[in-house]
Amino acid sequence: MESGWAVDGDGAPRARLSRRQRPSQKPKSGLKRRSADAMLPRRGRLKAGAISRGVIHKKLPLLRMAVPGKKMPRLLCFTAHPDDEAGGFGGTLLRYAERGVETHVICLTAGTAATHRGGAASDGDLAAIRRREFAVSCRLLKVAWDVVLDYPDGRLDQQDFRTVVADLTRRVREIRPHVIITFGPEGAVTAHPDHAMVSVFASMAFHWAGRQDRFPEQLQEGLAPHRTQKLYHATTLFTIPQRPPVSQAPSSAVIKLEPKEIETKIAAFKSHASQAPLVPVFESMVRQRGRMELFHMAASTTPRKMETERDLFAGVTEDG
Repeated sequence: MESGWAVDGDGAPRARLSRRQRPSQKPKSGLKRRSADAMLPRRGRLKAGAISRGVIHKKLPLLRMAVPGKKMPRLLCFTAHPDDEAGGFGGTLLRYAERGVETHVICLTAGTAATHRGGAASDGDLAAIRRREFAVSCRLLKVAWDVVLDYPDGRLDQQDFRTVVADLTRRVREIRPHVIITFGPEGAVTAHPDHAMVSVFASMAFHWAGRQDRFPEQLQEGLAPHRTQKLYHATTLFTIPQRPPVSQAPSSAVIKLEPKEIETKIAAFKSHASQAPLVPVFESMVRQRGRMELFHMAASTTPRKMETERDLFAGVTEDG
């Protein structure tokens, strides 16, 4: 299926990316925004208008709007914990950022229920540590905009359904993504209940953000309904015997990672130093089995038959 985006015709590599992008609409008051830059020491931050250091893959031409002057395509990723962005989606986030897509990551918890605590004396200390690690990871993955929310780690299944979905729906209406990626409702290969609940909350936000009759108070505040064109759930071709059993969705989209993307994904995971004991197992798994990131198309605004895709933006148009 043809992509709705124009592709640079000469296919020539672009030496550098444009400046770090900001979301298409600023969050309303009361919504906290924590960018990767804001979490780094001042001397490590990018100044406004500064040039990012990313190099575009030669074989992957830039995606850009078909009409000059239009906004960039946008990809939104919902996760449960700091390190999910690297472990579950790192190669895909990097791939699309380097192709000119404005990438966003919303992480629902600060990961304070983690077994490994990195020397933190309290949950507050651990939250601060993991937020910093998340910021560094997102910077490595060239994420344009990222935030860690304050939902309780390990207890997402105990949260009020409508409250959380309303929050995520608001964020979808603000960012107005063309594609959303998240976990599957089984909880991914780890069978983590928080992963499963993020899938449920994010999937409902995908559907309800486009409806006039869902959370109309947000529309009265000036937001508009937004229909994200495609929703993908991450999936794999393997399970982990030591974990609870899961039933994974069949893959319908394959992102085959290049060596540089694999190395950057591993480096981003390693930036979560508080979780260092997990690194050897993660790195071994990625090198043995993780040369692809697989997704299942869970929903689309355009009715279609299931087919194998190599591009999450295939068939996506500028509208939205």
